[in-house]
Order: sequence, then structure tokens, then C-alpha cells
Amino acid sequence: MANPASYRPKTGEIPTNPGVYRFRDPHGRVIYVGKAKSLRSRLNSYFANPAGLLPKTYAMVHAASSVEWTVVGSELESLQLEYTWIKEFKPRFNVVFRDDKTYPYLAVTMSEKYPRVQVMRGDKRKGTRYFGPYTAGAIRETMDTLLRVFPVRSCSAGVFKRAEASGRPCLLGYIDKCSAPCVGRISPEDHRALADDFCAFMGGEAKRFINKLEKQMGDAVAKLDYEHAARLRDDITALRKVFERNAVVLSEDTDADVFALHEDELEAAVQVFHVRGGRIRGQRGWVVEKVEDFTTPDLVEHLLQQVYGEDGDTHGRLPREVLVPVAPSNQEDLANWLGGIRGAKVDIRVPQRGDKAALMSTVRENAEHALKLHKTRRAGDITVRSQALQELQEALDLPVPLLRIECFDVSHVQGTNVVASMVVVEDGLPKKSDYRKFSITGPAAADDTAAMHDVLTRRFRHYLQDKSAQVDESVLEADGPEAAPGAEVLDSTTPAPKAKFAYPPNLVVVDGGQPQVNAAARALKDLGIDDVYVVGLAKRLEEVWLPDSDFPVILPRTSQGLYLLQRIRDEAHRFAITFHRQKRGKAMTVSALDAVPGLGASKRKALLAHFGSVKGVKAATVEELAEAKGIGPALAGAIVNYFAAEGAEAVTVPAINMTTGEIIET
Repeated sequence: MANPASYRPKTGEIPTNPGVYRFRDPHGRVIYVGKAKSLRSRLNSYFANPAGLLPKTYAMVHAASSVEWTVVGSELESLQLEYTWIKEFKPRFNVVFRDDKTYPYLAVTMSEKYPRVQVMRGDKRKGTRYFGPYTAGAIRETMDTLLRVFPVRSCSAGVFKRAEASGRPCLLGYIDKCSAPCVGRISPEDHRALADDFCAFMGGEAKRFINKLEKQMGDAVAKLDYEHAARLRDDITALRKVFERNAVVLSEDTDADVFALHEDELEAAVQVFHVRGGRIRGQRGWVVEKVEDFTTPDLVEHLLQQVYGEDGDTHGRLPREVLVPVAPSNQEDLANWLGGIRGAKVDIRVPQRGDKAALMSTVRENAEHALKLHKTRRAGDITVRSQALQELQEALDLPVPLLRIECFDVSHVQGTNVVASMVVVEDGLPKKSDYRKFSITGPAAADDTAAMHDVLTRRFRHYLQDKSAQVDESVLEADGPEAAPGAEVLDSTTPAPKAKFAYPPNLVVVDGGQPQVNAAARALKDLGIDDVYVVGLAKRLEEVWLPDSDFPVILPRTSQGLYLLQRIRDEAHRFAITFHRQKRGKAMTVSALDAVPGLGASKRKALLAHFGSVKGVKAATVEELAEAKGIGPALAGAIVNYFAAEGAEAVTVPAINMTTGEIIET
């Protein structure tokens, strides 16, 4: 851990202007972003008495190795820049409101040519409108009812393509719960208008559609078209069923989001009720782990930043009123920023009495229950993970906590198609975005130890190159004519840096025994890396091997640390096997056309598509071959000469997928 005094900037160097600051760790990663009305006052508070800081703030300043700042013109600019950097760098010590993904949403994929209505969970996608969340039973019933009136496409891409190819719609198209755009019953423009009406109804404009259908029903009755009137009557009943499902809680002209939170010393739970047209249209929840000594107004400010600053379609998401339990910090600037997103004025208020205050009390009760439920569910998981990491650190006698572990595994069949995998675990949880695959060729594919040495060398060479580049950049910035300590000049034309995976782990785990461990340790030593520890897990007796050790470390069979190592090893094995099978399947599909000089993969496909088989290609003349796409006279002559040459028949083999045994060509 770094000493904050080693990188503390001089007080006179820090400006008193408003601005945004960033703490970086020794590997250059941004680990915290904050804003301040006075940069000097705020930054000095971190260094004046580090021992008096809250535990997580204390850990942050000791994990950092540098601090830098950017001066802005106003507090509104600092609010915007802070949000931009938090979204870009995802700092590990910043407050992050984790979305409650327990409940499903009704989603409309407006970014597609033919928008699709579906039930979705998880992260929000750009270009998709979301309504809810709902309980699982209610959302299915709502969707089924509305498709009667708004027959928007609800099938998957595969079903849609099959129907499009066959010219026949699926069952929903036959029972009038889909307008069947797959077979041209409705134009793309009319289908999109239908999806817009669906979104408008779900967004709170139910009465407009009900009144419209009632008028159409009256016209049908006047024309004595009773069958059409009966269908309209049933549609009105269906819409009213959905509309009346939500109880009226406020006046019908009220569009508001009602936020409430419940907090303790370490965490806070937030709930929001989305009220549209006076009715509760949806509910959503978050849980946040407190990092700094945030007050409730600070939490509310960061909450509104993240909720309304998310990527995606904001139309209809931001109402006229935002009701909060306490006024957020920088309320006026925050309201201006939200108004810019909505395109109209947004009023941030704290309800004091009446129906809105009563509804706020209900939302607060939901937040209280949500925090209790979160702590109940998380307690066991956190305890087990913490125990596993602590047991592993103590058993291996490591001086550093195991914040990041990387595991490597090599996979092949009798030395062919050699590949390797790298899986990553941070704080005991897999980080799949950092997984990597390696193809191994040449001398490195001779055996497992050579392959392991090659993979570790390639992986950590990236780290050294990245580290060297950061040092070079810091030297250039320091030597610049206008460089100042900690200062940074914003350039809107500079692209955001790409995500890197090159920062090192605390522990490397290899799948294997002493030979593989020694090969991995030798690779790190050759690169001059001495702050990354290496162990191996042998499958036979689940022994943990250390470099240059004659005896393994035996962990108890019930040890949580051993369970963690086994899970990491098995995940690395799964990831490597999957890649190996993909590569082997491609390599073992062979054809007589593969050996024809000058005939690449795309032209082989063109020939097979044109003639239907290798037999057809071999029987074709030069003129017939030249008719195929991409085949010129010279190449056609080369193909004919190749098959006519003596011994060509001996090398001809059928195209077989050796993984499945299927004959591809005849």
C-alpha cells in the first residue's frame, strides 16, 4: 500500500477553483473520481489526517499513487464531467447504484427494423424502450392482453427469419396477435407506428386509445357493422383491464418519479415508483455501498446522475417532477442538467404533506425492506468469498490480499490445435470481460510446459509494454512547456482510451503440477516480474504446488480456499476446451479443393455453391469454371490442370467434419 504523503501535491499547486479530480493506482487505473467547489479544500481533506478517514476512503488513498485534477468553469460543468468520467472509467471506489435485476421488464426494441415486444431482464440496451418492472405473472398477462389490440411482432429473430423464408406466418399471425410483418401483411412504417402506439399506451396515454376505440365502435354500430363493433368492444375491455390494474394514487395529470431511500453506516437501498397519469406504472430498486463519507443529499445527487444519465432512450423516462426524500446537493445545477436531457423543465422537490408525501412514505417502506433483503441474501455470499480469499492468502503465506487472480490452462489433442485460456477472478467473482484465449504454434506447442511458458510470456509482455507506455506519457507531460503538477487539459477531440487487461494479478494459478508451475515462474522471472505469485493445482490429488518446491501445499478438503481454486481451475478448463473444439472443428474439415494453388476460402465456397459438390468442380471445363463468381480464366485453367495432373486422384478426399463425422461434400 502506498503512503499518501508520497504523492500528496503541494497546497500551493492546487487551485481553489471548482473542478473534478481523479485518483490513480500504480498501474495507471482510475480508482476514484470526485468533484469539488474548491479543489484545494477537498484534496487537502484526504491528506491532512489519513488515519481519521472512513475505512473505505482510507483504503482508497492508500491504494492510489497519484492524483490529478481538471479545473472547470462552473459547478454544472463539474457535474457533467464527473458523470462522464465515472461512466468512462468505472472507478472501483466510486458510489455505484447496483440495479435490482430480480423483476422483469416489458421491452420494445425500437432500434430494429421491425420492433419486437418481449420480456427482458438484466442490463438495459440502447434503443430499447422499457416499462416496469412487473412481477413475472403480471407481465405475461399484460403482454398477452395488449398484443390483441396492438399486434406488434413478439417472435425471436430465428422464428421471424423462418417465417420470412417460408412465406407463412407463425401461430400468432394466424390468431391475430401479430400483424405478421414477416410475410408483408403490414409495411415497416405501419408496424413501427403500431409499436409507437404500444409504447404510448404503456407510457400513460391509455385514455386516448380507449376513447378512440369507443368512437370507432359507435361509428360501427351506426353503420350496422355489429361484428366489427363487437371486436372493438372486446379490445376496449382488454385495454381497460390493463389500465385499471394500476391503482390511482395521485391526480390524473401527475407524471412523477418518487424516490426514497433507507441507509445504514455501510449501505443504502433506493426505491422509485414511476407514476404516469396518476397511476403507478412501474417500480425499480438499487443498492449502493458507501465509499466516502457521503451525506444523504450527496447520495441523492449521485443517484439522479446515474438513473437519468444512463445510455439508452430517454424519451418518456424523465417526467416533469422528481420527488426525493431530501434536496440533493447542487439542486439548481442538477435540475438544469436534467432539463437538458428531457428537453423541458424538470422540477426536483421534497413533498412535505398530502398524497405525494404519503406515497413517499410507502416507497420508503419498500426501500427499508429491500435493504433487509439485500443484507440477508448477501451475507452468506460475502462471508464465503472473504473466507476463501483469506484462507488462500494464509495457506500460501502471501503478503498481499488476493484482489485479482488469473488462471491459465492449456488444451490440445495429442499435440494438435494447441490453445490456452486465461480466466480472471476479482474479489472472488469472475470477471468475464477480461477472459482471453491464446493460439499456440511453433516450438511452444511441443509440450505443456513450453506452452505455459509461452502463454505467460505473451500475457505479461502486454503488461510491461503498457507500463512502459504510461511512464513515457508521464515524462512527456512533465516535460511539456505548459505542464503543471496534477493539471490536465481537456481535449474534446482526444478519443477515450481503450479498456486494457494488462494490469497484473496478485496471484497466477496454472492447471498442473510442478513442471507447469516452474515454467510459469520462469516466464515471469525472464520478464523481470517479481511481484506476481504463482501456484499450480494438480488434478490427481488437488495439491497446490509452489515454484521450486519439492513438496506441495495440502489444503483441507473442506477448505473454502481449495473450493475457490477448484472453481477457477474448472472455469479455465471449460473456457480452453470450448476454444479448442472450435479450432479443431475448423481444422478437421478438409476438401480436395484445399490443395489447389491460388484457391482461397471464399473462392472455394463460390465454386461449391455454383457446382454443388467437389465432383461437379472436377468435371467442369475451363469455360464452365470461369462462370463461377470470382473465378477468372487463369485460375480456372489452374484448377483443371491440378485435377488432370498425375496423382491428383490420390489426394482427393471427401470433406468430413471430424468432430461430428458428418460428410460435408459428396
